[in-house]
Amino acid sequence: MAMARRRLGSPSLYAVIVLASAARLGAQNLPLEPFHNSGQSVTAAFEGWFQNPDGTYSILLGYYNRNQQQELDIPIGPENRIEPGGPDRGQPTHFLAGRQWGVFTITVPKDFGDQKLTWTLTANGQTTAIPVGLSPLWEVEPFKDATGNTPPVVRFEGDRSVQGPRPITVPLQAAVSKPLELTVFASDDAKLIPGMRKPKTPPVTLAWSKFRGPGAVAFGNAKVPVEKTAGVEASGFGGKATTTATFSEPGEYVLYLVANDWTGKGGRGFQCCWTNAFVKVSVK
Repeated sequence: MAMARRRLGSPSLYAVIVLASAARLGAQNLPLEPFHNSGQSVTAAFEGWFQNPDGTYSILLGYYNRNQQQELDIPIGPENRIEPGGPDRGQPTHFLAGRQWGVFTITVPKDFGDQKLTWTLTANGQTTAIPVGLSPLWEVEPFKDATGNTPPVVRFEGDRSVQGPRPITVPLQAAVSKPLELTVFASDDAKLIPGMRKPKTPPVTLAWSKFRGPGAVAFGNAKVPVEKTAGVEASGFGGKATTTATFSEPGEYVLYLVANDWTGKGGRGFQCCWTNAFVKVSVK
């Protein structure tokens, strides 16, 4: 069953490709047009769903920003809404360029059944709307893949930790134009997919980005290296990573941290194994 579900992860990539073509056709663009640096749409990406220990379900969502360079800020509202129950269901308001896998989850109740949610986005004058639900074909296993690989563990000071795509949120405070230090500890089982060559990169790679906020965020190093900690070789890999974030104006921000193992972004399309975390920063 695990192997079957691992294979079921791949339809999400296929769906994104199909939806991308459909959105382009809807905007009267050629479906095979070349990539653009700016001016294109953003489409929600339904990665799948999984059941939580308490019987509720988590719907896993990412997005595809078709612009190669243009990052977009789309506030919660008519142009960035998830309904019913929204418009705010925890989705990003800042969209990085390209394909971003499984950046947040929406928890739905045990009796959600065959109901649907729809994420509607309008970017550069182009609107896309993607329905999501609990179809059995879209069940995924983001905490262990068919080979036994598991996501990295991310831990913040104070021993708050998370493993997998259902993020925790850590609160911090900062001041405008003053760098805020961000320190995390990351570990992983350092497993390779059978037949995969050992990459030259560390077993865990971290990437910071802005998820929400009224101003710009400048990171000292958005892809901060994990400094290996001695004495963990028997159980895998572990280390510490520190960077800074500087905010251009006051307000409430959410920073997004993703930790990938050797399977890379999106788990090579199989919806395992990466870990998400949010840092909510009140900037005075």
